[in-house]
Parts: sequence; structure tokens; C-alpha cells
Amino acid sequence: MNTQTEPLQREPAHVSAPETGGVPASAPNWIANAFILLRHRRILARVAAIALLLNLAVAFLIPKHYESTARIMPPESSESGTALLSALAGRALGGELLGGLAAGLLGGHNSGPLFMDLLRSGTVTGKLIDRFQLQSVYHKRYAVDASKVLARRTKIDMDKKSGVITITVTDTSPQRARDLAQAYLDELNLIVNRTSTSSARRERMFIERRLAAVRAELDRAQDALSNFSSKNMTVDLREQTRATVDAAAKLQGELIATQGELTSLREIYGNENVRLKAAEARAANLRMELAKVGGSSAAMPADSADGKDASPSSAAADGLTYTALRQLPRLAVPYANLYRTVRVQETVFELLMQQFEIAQIQEAKDVPVLSVIDSPGIPEKKSFPPRAILSLTLTIIELLLFSAFLVLRAHWREVRQNDPRRVLARETADALRQAWRGISRREGSVL
Repeated sequence: MNTQTEPLQREPAHVSAPETGGVPASAPNWIANAFILLRHRRILARVAAIALLLNLAVAFLIPKHYESTARIMPPESSESGTALLSALAGRALGGELLGGLAAGLLGGHNSGPLFMDLLRSGTVTGKLIDRFQLQSVYHKRYAVDASKVLARRTKIDMDKKSGVITITVTDTSPQRARDLAQAYLDELNLIVNRTSTSSARRERMFIERRLAAVRAELDRAQDALSNFSSKNMTVDLREQTRATVDAAAKLQGELIATQGELTSLREIYGNENVRLKAAEARAANLRMELAKVGGSSAAMPADSADGKDASPSSAAADGLTYTALRQLPRLAVPYANLYRTVRVQETVFELLMQQFEIAQIQEAKDVPVLSVIDSPGIPEKKSFPPRAILSLTLTIIELLLFSAFLVLRAHWREVRQNDPRRVLARETADALRQAWRGISRREGSVL
């Protein structure tokens, strides 16, 4: 390598360089550069034409991208319960700060940022990747990489004033862009409904469990009352008591009348008369019927009160179609207990049914429902690339770079051979060539 340098000499200031087309050295730099570009105007024109054609070809090779946009209005949190509890907290504790803290803790805020986080969550993006097979569409091996591409092609913004959330999905297929935007809305609606933990929902679940338990208790009470009434022939003790007393009074009156007839027949016809015998038989029958109606005052079996008596009652054993009069007071207490239990369970069941319906309505109100302002549609025009603007921009940039190259080359040729800049450039080029030869020799020896 030649490291010797010649003595530096300065050319006279009035000498003109050949590349500048005779422009004096004292002229401003921009004038000299303009003359350089003017001398190479034909080359610049050819370069601009070739660059424009190549850029147009490249722009048309870039696939079209389409945007589908959906706009939703997230529901506001329910403020009635929050305002009431915050007011109570502020009044009871005597501080506006605690009241405001209660309102913040109880959900008095806009749900827009929450919805944006849900849209960007891995649950939603994972469902979309599986549903549309985006790994093969984006040519990605792993779902993580496909989710990154989907995140870059999805833009989610929220207007701070109105709270409206805008979802914009970009894709090479207009149909898939619309389907992806719609899928974002569907998945968001599903995940919101699934993760809703409002107080109305918890109340509805509690009432539903309580309603099932009360229904079972009501069924058992009704079965017990039904068995008791069937075994003891009791339907309505008040009416049955009235009917039994009327029947006993009628039998008693007929018996008294028959006994008076017996007395008169015995005095008139004697004891052997046929009519007297018939009257005595009728009186005996009336006494038997009256005894059956009166019944026995013996204690009832221990298991008759709860309806589990396997043996028939005294009325059924005697062939009566009504309950004995002396057993009615004994049946009144267990019947009243069973009837009261049924009525209590029925009342509780009716109240719970009303509360259950109210809780269902309240839950439907509390569950956030997406309000879609603009549904996603199939885009008609591409959003990218703007081929004309892109081609012109690239052509201008390339033309500017080529012009800079021409100007730098012209100025570089004006530099003398013994100039330190040219010497440094020459030595740097020699060092790079030697380094490249060394690398090539090492690679050849390894092979």
C-alpha cells in the first residue's frame, strides 16, 4: 500500500472544474449544483421514467387491503344502587370523600375501557384465530404470531367525549374483514354475558335455589294432607262437621218420632202386632245409625295424624261415607296443622315466584347489552395501497437520491488526487478489499 502523499497544493480560486460547466468557483453551491443537474437532465429524465414504471409495477404487486369498521356504544353502569349507597355512606360517615370512594368502588364509571381490554384479550383473539383459521391465512406457524398480526391489523379506539368505541379491521379479503369485525362484536357480547356478576344475577340465583326447596316442601305438605284426608275421609272439616251434626239431629228426631209411634202402637194393638214389630225394627236401625254417626271416643292411632296409618279408619271400617262425630275434634288438630303447613308453603311459593320474575327482569336490565351504532359492512374500495401516490412518492425520492449522487460525484471528481479526503477513501477501500480477501480465503480453506 502506498502511504506516501504528495505535497498539498491549492489550485487558484479562478480555475473552473469541468463538471460544473464553466461556473466560476466563487458562485454559490446551489447554482453549481443546479448546473450539474442541468447538464445531466437527459439522464435524470430517463431515470425518472424508468423509476416511475418500476414503482408502478411494484405498487400493483402489493395486495389490496380493505377496512371494515363497526361502531358500538357500551352501556353505562347502573347508577341507582351506586348513588344510593354512596349517599348513605357519605351521610353516615359524614364525609364527601368516603361517599365518592363508595361510588368508585361500586362501579360508578364508564365501561368503555373495560370493553376495549376485553376486545384485545387473548380469549377473543384466540376464538377469532380458531374460527377463521388465521394461522394459515397469515402464514404463521404459531398462534402467538398470528395474534400479533391480527392485533396490527385491528384498530380499536374510543372517543373520550361520547364513549363510542370504533373497531376497524384490515384484511386482504373484503368479506373476511367484515366477518372479523362482526366476530369481534359477537365474542364481546358472549364474554360480557358470561362474566356478568351483577347483584340482580346473584339474587336471581339465590331465589331460584330457594324456590326449588320451597317447591319440594310444598309437594311433601300436599302429599301429607292428601294422604291424611284420604285415610280419614276428611275434605273440609267445617262442612263435614255441619253435615254430620245435621245427619245426627235428623236421625235423633226420627228416633224420637219412632219411639212415640211404638208407644201408641203398643197401647192400641199390644206387643204382638205386626206394625209394632216393624216400628221396633225401624227404631233399632235408627239407634244403630245414630251410634255409627256418633262413633267412638277412643284415641286414634299414633300415626293417623301424619297420614301414615296403614289401617283403615273407624268410619271406613264401619262402611260409613263420613267421619264419626266423636272423632271430628281429634281430626281437627292434625288436619289444621297439615292444612296450615300447605297454606304457608303456598304463600311462600307465590311470593318467591313474584320475586323470581322481578329478579329475572332486573337481571335482563343489568346485563350489559352492546348497542351497535354502525354494523360492519363489506368494503367497496380498498384502503391500501394508494398506487398513484405511492408510485409518485417513490419516484421523487429515487430521483432526489440519484440527483444527490450526481452532485456528490461531480464534487468528488473536483477533489485532487493528493487531497486527504481522497487518500483516506482510497486507503479505506484497500483495507476493505484486503479484509474481504482474507474472509474468502478462510471460507475456502474450511470448505
